[in-house]
This record gives sequence, C-alpha cells and structure tokens, in this order.
Amino acid sequence: MHLVVIIPAYNEAQVIGDVLSSLPKKITGIDKISPVVIDDNSRDDTKLMAEQQGALCVHHPVNIGAGGATITGLEAAKRLKADIVVTMDADAQHNPAEMTNLIQPIVAGRVDVVLGTRFKNERINMPFYKFVGNNMLNIVTFLFFRLWVSDSQSGYKAFSRRALHTIKLSTCGYEFCSEIIGEIQKNRLSFREVPISTIYTDYSKSKGQLTLNAINIILGLLLRSLRRTDVTH
Repeated sequence: MHLVVIIPAYNEAQVIGDVLSSLPKKITGIDKISPVVIDDNSRDDTKLMAEQQGALCVHHPVNIGAGGATITGLEAAKRLKADIVVTMDADAQHNPAEMTNLIQPIVAGRVDVVLGTRFKNERINMPFYKFVGNNMLNIVTFLFFRLWVSDSQSGYKAFSRRALHTIKLSTCGYEFCSEIIGEIQKNRLSFREVPISTIYTDYSKSKGQLTLNAINIILGLLLRSLRRTDVTH
C-alpha cells in the first residue's frame, strides 16, 4: 500500500525539516511512504528546506489558505495513486510516531476516515482559549452538518482511497476542517476517532487557528451553504 503524507505549509522553514525527518520510515502494511509539502507561497525557505529532506514540494504562486493547500495536496495524492492519505500540520504539533495508530483502522479495512482527536487523550494539555474555541467549533460543525465529532478542527487525519476520491472540498480557509465532517456525513463514509497527543510549544501556539478565526470559519461555512443552495436551484 502507498501512503501519502500531506503537509500544508506557510512560512514553516524553521521546523519543516524536523517534521519531515521525524516521519516514520516504515509502517506495517505500508510499502511506500511519500511526503508531500504544499508550500502556500511562503516568504521564507519552506520549499527549500522541504526539498532538502527529499519531500515532493508543490508551490502555490499565491497564498490561498490552509484549505486550499489541503485541496492541492489531496489532488497530488490522487496523481500519486495513494491508497491511504494522512494530513498533518507543518508546525511540529503532531507526533509522527502516532501515524501508525492513525492509519491502522484503514489498513485493516475497517473504516474510510480516521480523525485524530485531542479530546480523547488522557492528558489534554491544550491552552484554555484553544479548548474553548475548538469546542465551540465542534458545536458549529454539528449544527451545519448534523454529525458530532469530538475534535472537528484537528489537522491530523487519515483517508482511505475511497474517501480520497469521494470527498469534495470547496473552501480555502480553516473551515475546510468542518467541511470534511460534512463530506463524511453526506457520503456516508465510515469513520473512527483515534486519540492523539499534541506538542504545544511557543512556536506551535503562534500558528494555526486563532480564537477570532472562529468568526471567519462560520462565515465561510455560511457562504459554502449559500453556494450549494444556488447550485441545487
């Protein structure tokens, strides 16, 4: 089986090399592991550092956001004929050693999607403002898509080949995380939540979603719903 690891990145030259070098070299049931970095028009040496670690690097000529970079990564995975796809953040907050547990339900053929969840870990070391913001977005995601998950905004996910070719994303901002939950519900994909740890450093806490981004996420989901309504009419 071919595993493609998608890492959207924007100005991550400081850590992207360490993230890539920490990826597992072998996983039981996997014949090939291909890291793919989506450089979302970084202003630093993200692309150079990624390529020095041997990753395939796709460069965006303009910055379009985490969702847009993920869409590019999923399309790249299709071209690489991936059997399993993992998405992870570029800021070193995810533990690459947990990738084996993340993909195992898909390797075993039990589910289509695995969602890494920080809220089912025995030790939740999430900053309070992130804890509140993420739980609020869990509720928002449920109200939009009628599917409850414990960590809708987690960037650490795994997809089967079926899910890769079924899920259709249209949002370029952070609302894409909620959109994925909607696609799982719409297409009746089977899923499982797997506990993950998160490595919070001063650097990683400065990246990713801010509490105020919740407003942008809600607006993005509203616009998505309006576009879908226009299409159906």
